[in-house]
Amino acid sequence: MAYLTLKDINKIYPNGFHAVHDFNLEAEKGEFIVFVGPSGCGKSTTLRMIAGLEDISKGEFLINGEVANQWGPREREVAMVFQSYALYPNMTVYDNLAFGLSLQGVDEDVIDERVQKTAKILGLTDYLDRMPRALSGGQRQRVAVGRSIIRKVGVFLMDEPLSNLDAKQRVTMRSEITQIHRETGATTIYVTHDQTEAMTMADRIVVMKDGYVQQIGTPRDVYFNPVNMFVAGFIGEPPMNFIRRKVENGCIQVGESQLDLSLKMGEKVKEYEGKEIVFGFRPEAITLHEQENAYALQGMVELTEMLGDNANVYVDIAQDKSILKVTPHEIPAMDEEIRFFIPVENVYLFDGDTEKVIM
Repeated sequence: MAYLTLKDINKIYPNGFHAVHDFNLEAEKGEFIVFVGPSGCGKSTTLRMIAGLEDISKGEFLINGEVANQWGPREREVAMVFQSYALYPNMTVYDNLAFGLSLQGVDEDVIDERVQKTAKILGLTDYLDRMPRALSGGQRQRVAVGRSIIRKVGVFLMDEPLSNLDAKQRVTMRSEITQIHRETGATTIYVTHDQTEAMTMADRIVVMKDGYVQQIGTPRDVYFNPVNMFVAGFIGEPPMNFIRRKVENGCIQVGESQLDLSLKMGEKVKEYEGKEIVFGFRPEAITLHEQENAYALQGMVELTEMLGDNANVYVDIAQDKSILKVTPHEIPAMDEEIRFFIPVENVYLFDGDTEKVIM
């Protein structure tokens, strides 16, 4: 039995708003699972139901096989880290870390030992006498994380904990939280709208949209094997490019290029004759050098972004906007027409009606 099990979990508010629909997940002990999706997709609401801060409208939530729907937050033995640091401003870092243990009546010697150990893990040893106002945003977030891990609970719940940090601090804290997870071995459910955080931190990712789970899988699964256009477009930076066309004689016409879909679909292309199909490719999947078994397209360069080790090239392909990722030595000139190639194996095809992946 999985450590945490969510069976057909629903959240329906008194005003009738259905925030989460039939959410199913089995989280093994020690897994790091990330809920990702745009604002309002239901990921934080699901996290709060796991924490016991929101009632479950329908479905079952189990901890180690026991139904826990009616358990309070304390009975669930979870620790939660919020977007806001929620530190006590009139307490030192030491006292902020120790406060929860003091309330539990833990012996002072044990508290001191655990505070010192937690501070060492988080690089806070030199800041134990400081007040929160004297810390940077990253240091305050470490204290918030430390206040959770010091309790030695089985489940950590993190709701957008890095969103208040700058880009450099987020990169540092991502690696620190991942390392803390390895050291504690606790099951971690982490909520974010940032797909980079999801890709770099998760054992498995849960992609959500409009209260529905779109896909659950490893970072590699959701990146290379998206089940629909939403997942394909949400996971990846820059996002996947999409070109929507009607299939005629087994081909789609994109500008001056006629793309033979049988190269990718074989005989299955006949099922889509006269129907709309979406031709997708990732920005990094292209090459500017001609090669066999590849689709050739051309477009007008509208904008380039030099990023150091690579560059983004924004092109207009027969009025479809796309982004290409090239090396810094291959950046074309503005308003230049370029020709590029997409290996057949790097192309994704989606049903124009359902937006589900075909292959």
